[in-house]
Amino acid sequence: MAEIVLHHVPESRSQRVLWLLHELGVDFEVKAWPFDKTLRSEAFLALNPAGRVPALEMDGRSYWETGAIIELLCERFGRLGRAPGEAERADWLIWVHFSETISQHAAALTQSHVMLREDWMRSPTVMKLEAARVGKCFDAVEAGLRGDWLLSEFSAADVAVGQAVLMGRRFHRIGDRPKMAAWMARLEARDAFKAADDGAGLYGQDFYEVPDV
Repeated sequence: MAEIVLHHVPESRSQRVLWLLHELGVDFEVKAWPFDKTLRSEAFLALNPAGRVPALEMDGRSYWETGAIIELLCERFGRLGRAPGEAERADWLIWVHFSETISQHAAALTQSHVMLREDWMRSPTVMKLEAARVGKCFDAVEAGLRGDWLLSEFSAADVAVGQAVLMGRRFHRIGDRPKMAAWMARLEARDAFKAADDGAGLYGQDFYEVPDV
């Protein structure tokens, strides 16, 4: 077995860890899981007691939570992070963890549009509110971009936020946010991004319209 094993569901939050591993250029193995009750199995709960991906096996133990995994990997391999004491450390941390804010709204929308299959199960009002919140997050990204990347140079912050935007833009279009659109185009042109694109997963369509309220 490889020294590093990523437990992964395609098109989920674990995609950002997969992408980062490719950016770091390290050897790793991927174990793909279905997005179903298997994640509540005894075998998986031993890796992540919350029953969610990602889980990352490294150094003889399992790590979970994407923000923590990103910090650990950047520290371990000395690339794409910002160390304590560096000028961009605080901004790097803010962006890495802001990705989870975007993802939480996208996850709520994924639940409503994809997992709740009957119309009576869904709240159009909640779906509209969550899509608007994704838009507010996109506004923050647009406002935060000062150059090609979120910081002075490409970092794991771009990976974390970029993957969250991939989820979020299924429910709220980037639209008239030119800096953000150009930034996403740069991200999607990266070899590591392409390597981490492992095909269909949670979503059956590219965009989900907000229902009428």
